[in-house]
Amino acid sequence: MDLRGTISPDRPLLVLAIAEEAAYLDAELPVLLTGMGKVNAAAAVAATLARFPLPSVLVNLGTAGALRPAWTGTHEIGSVLQHDLDTEFIRRLTGQTVGAPLALGDGPTLATGDRFIADDEARAALARRAHLVDMEGYAVASTAHAFGVPVRVVKQVSDEAGDGAERSWQESVDGCARILAGWVRDNLRQ
Repeated sequence: MDLRGTISPDRPLLVLAIAEEAAYLDAELPVLLTGMGKVNAAAAVAATLARFPLPSVLVNLGTAGALRPAWTGTHEIGSVLQHDLDTEFIRRLTGQTVGAPLALGDGPTLATGDRFIADDEARAALARRAHLVDMEGYAVASTAHAFGVPVRVVKQVSDEAGDGAERSWQESVDGCARILAGWVRDNLRQ
């Protein structure tokens, strides 16, 4: 976990997984780097929200794989789900709903899980449930909701989440970081 800037109730807190994604953000903005994956994201966000004043909004920025052909660009997420948690099975087994999808507003569905999707079979299976895939979005949104903090999830498509996605991501992360910084300048009151 790495926190830069000052968190205050009148400013958004930007949450990203890694420094490469945050490379072009204004140094004056409060930025939390969580590390990759759901556990790192949830732990870093919870520790930060418990320790500092709550921000006006928490904005999760980052890269995502496209699960459907021709999906490119920057997307504000409308709902997020965990693709690696069998919520329905747990509900049948225990009668409790754990890890249900979260509605955030209008926009595409993001599937979050602790697996980098880099094969065509996994991409096709996830495409039946979501438009994009990442490794932190659900954890960030769920933790923000637990603290009563409004949350926005914004993802830039970095790859097609199929065969060769790891190479595509490495080649595109710098350009994605530039685009995300532009989105922040254009869409957030600072």
